[in-house]
Amino acid sequence: MGPLEETVRSDLEQLGDLAGMEPSLAQMAYTLAREIDGGGSEDGKTLPTLNRELRQTLAQLMEGRATDDDDDLGDLASPD
Repeated sequence: MGPLEETVRSDLEQLGDLAGMEPSLAQMAYTLAREIDGGGSEDGKTLPTLNRELRQTLAQLMEGRATDDDDDLGDLASPD
């Protein structure tokens, strides 16, 4: 396992249990990271595409994990 794949795996482990399509997206991220660690095909010509795809895959995984900016006390200034 290369350094990027190791980092991606570590980062995704921090998400905890994966649900829905997240396990498939995680496997895609691992595969993309492995390809990047391997230098991409065609003498590195695919690296930019692989990097973009990995960023998009990770963003999609995180999209469902975004927390609301609203806090429980945010409406204290508003009268009931």
